[in-house]
Amino acid sequence: MQKSSRLAILALIELAANPDRPISTAEIGEKYRVSAHHLAKVLLTLGRAGLVQSVRGVGGGYSFTGNARRVTLHDIISLFEETEVKCRLADPSQANPEEWALFDVTKEINDIANATYGSITLATMLMQIEKRKKAQERRAEVAAK
Repeated sequence: MQKSSRLAILALIELAANPDRPISTAEIGEKYRVSAHHLAKVLLTLGRAGLVQSVRGVGGGYSFTGNARRVTLHDIISLFEETEVKCRLADPSQANPEEWALFDVTKEINDIANATYGSITLATMLMQIEKRKKAQERRAEVAAK
């Protein structure tokens, strides 16, 4: 997964988890240790896709405008990178069985990854985050005893 895709997912998780307030690029950038400049480019792409909107003025930033139960990781990743495996053989008519076998395996792995990313929504990610937070709290309680 490319850096922009990863950053887009993290930004959308942050925005979807905080629907009542806009969040600045600086705040998101600081949390995930990325430059606000790079994040702004990612948010511009997300805005063009209708997933975020900018809120101007004091206390402004970005807010999530999508549906967390419908937006999948695949939807987000496909905004930033090619998600299909294309045949890159110089001359497919001259390719040998080994080259085609490698292509077939690579395509199968990619198809599985796409299906998995397509089945995971932002709402699923938010639930996963809550599970991790609760587990971390339980570990801290046990350690404190």
